[in-house]
Formats: sequence, C-alpha cells, structure tokens
Amino acid sequence: MKKYFKILRECPLFNEIEDAHIETMVGCLQAKPRRILKNTAILTEGEPATQMGILLSGSAQIIREDYYGNRSIVATVEPAQLFGETFACAETKELPVSVVASTDTEVLLMDSHHITHTCCNSCDFHNQMIYNLMKVMAKKNLIFNEKIEITGKRSTKEKLMTYLLMQAKKHHSDTFTIPYNRQELADFLEVERSGLSVEIGKLCKAGIIEADKKTFHILKKEI
Repeated sequence: MKKYFKILRECPLFNEIEDAHIETMVGCLQAKPRRILKNTAILTEGEPATQMGILLSGSAQIIREDYYGNRSIVATVEPAQLFGETFACAETKELPVSVVASTDTEVLLMDSHHITHTCCNSCDFHNQMIYNLMKVMAKKNLIFNEKIEITGKRSTKEKLMTYLLMQAKKHHSDTFTIPYNRQELADFLEVERSGLSVEIGKLCKAGIIEADKKTFHILKKEI
C-alpha cells in the first residue's frame, strides 16, 4: 500500500489524520486495491450497495441508465476521490447506478461497514474519518444539485451554457477544458449528441463561444 500513500493522503476521507495512522487504517478497513480495465464496471447497477471506493489512478464515470438503456453521466471520478459512499451509507439495497472506468484505473475498494462502524479499539482517527465522510457526502449533494440545475433547463442551448458558465466559474477563467468528449457531454446534459453538436456550432457562429474538442472559450456570458 505504500506506493498509494501519496494519493491516499490527498483523499478527503483521510483529512486531519496523521500520516502514521493512514496505513494502519487501510488495514483496519480491509481495503483491497484492484486494477480495472477501461470500459469495465467497477461497481454495477443492481448489485448490493455495500462497497465504496477511492480512485487511485485513471478516471471513472458514474452512469445511470433508464428502462430503455438511455445513458446519463451523473458525475466523473478523478484520482483521490471517493465513489459509492452515498448509497453504501444510506444502506440502499441495490446500487441505482454503475461506476465505469473511462481509462485503465486502479481503485481501492472498502466494505462500508468497516468505515461507518468503529472497530473494537475505538480509535480517535476512525471517528475523524467518519466525520470526514459526512463532509464528503454533503459536498457531493451540492454537486448533484448543480446537475439538477443544469438538466432542469428546457433547451439544449440553456443546458449547455449553464454548464459552461459553471465550469468557467469553477476554473476562474473563461477558457477551460472539460472532462467529457461530445458523446459524454451529451450524456451528462441528457440531450441528443446531434442536437448538442448543432447548438455548439450555432454558438460558435454567433461568437458566443469557441470550442476545440474538450476546450471551450466563452466570449459572451449570455444564454
């Protein structure tokens, strides 16, 4: 586990926990590192929601599919970030989403019971980790509220510009790179790819944005 120490140190689950305790805690949690190939499910919709994980390398996406198989990207997962914790802590019977590797990845999977219930030693740093987990879940709720705000817009243009303006604010710049290709962006915005491409073309022609693959430049802050 020592080779993963640096990325674990960056994970919010271990905030305010001394370096000397992290390796002990990983053992206490019975965490298991795994290598996952690109486009392979890390967690699968319908399976018991008993695990949460930390992404050690690569990237992943949280995917939701409706009855007809239409795919929506709920969020992306980057190194040092947690995934699956909300459903595990809520003791959801079955996962309503899948977590899929978008590149070759390494993950650390943990049984949620070992996190939410202190061990027989009642370590102070375990209590701190539970507090950290609560903060992570609260921040995730804010992110999901942003997604609701975006997808709640009526038109593809409004959804796109709302998302782009949020990204500009997040990056503190009117030029930024998003984590999605065109199909993934369409899935995230919950729109058709063809319609999205048309709107991007119109906005570029109108001089409102410039777009180069995943990089956007906002020229006029209007919807």
